[in-house]
Amino acid sequence: MKVVTGVAEMAEMRRGMHTAPGLIPTMGYLHEGHISLIRQARSRHETVIVSIFVNPAQFEASEDFGSYPRDLNRDVIILENEGVDIVFAPTAEDMYPQGFDAWVEVLGLSSSLEGACRPGHFRGVATVVLKLVNITRPEAVYFGQKDAQQVLIIQKMVMDLNLGIDIQVMPIVRQSDGLALSSRNSYLSAEERQAATALAKALDLARTLFNTGNRNSTEIKAAMANLLDSEPLLATEYISIASTLGLQEMDAVQSPALISLAVRTGKTRLIDNIIV
Repeated sequence: MKVVTGVAEMAEMRRGMHTAPGLIPTMGYLHEGHISLIRQARSRHETVIVSIFVNPAQFEASEDFGSYPRDLNRDVIILENEGVDIVFAPTAEDMYPQGFDAWVEVLGLSSSLEGACRPGHFRGVATVVLKLVNITRPEAVYFGQKDAQQVLIIQKMVMDLNLGIDIQVMPIVRQSDGLALSSRNSYLSAEERQAATALAKALDLARTLFNTGNRNSTEIKAAMANLLDSEPLLATEYISIASTLGLQEMDAVQSPALISLAVRTGKTRLIDNIIV
């Protein structure tokens, strides 16, 4: 396995490949969710590239860029064990050199939910993904469903800019009590970790209400809010029931719908979702 830290070196290596690779973009501190993406890519591609880059462009000044968990040596061991061919771990100075001033924005889809809570976040995401795609020129790029809005935005960017690559979306990987895996789970205290299981419980409740015939978004969101509010360590930022096409909020739930939420516990912000 080769660890590459330079953009020019990575581009040169790509020019020497006979077939297009599979790419898994990550911010590192890998968990089983990332590994599920790697294994899917490994089954389809001769060459698998995993990028590790904590992208400063997608963090606001008040967010956790400085404290985001990082352990490249740990990640490299995991990736070598998974048969990854190339780890691309560029520096911020190489990705955003002095004078950098070209940004990618996907309007509409970026304005609600995470986009409303984190202004500028998806501009940073779209820009770095496009840069990674241009550097590695993959056949397919792999993402997890947990970042559902991000997936929709990347799919729209790929379509609108005629990038001609396949976006593969893999299911959320959860722990046995339902908590969606996230690198930020490492921030949680034992008490916060227990409280965080309410996110999956609220989504399970929404699914149950939908499956038993309730199509009233207001009622479903109220039931979810009541469940979350019963856990004193949680503060809900939003609960959404929206179209999977344009993320328009629904009064009456029609399939397929994205049910998503964002919750804070202590200093940690968690997101989760299901599709019904």
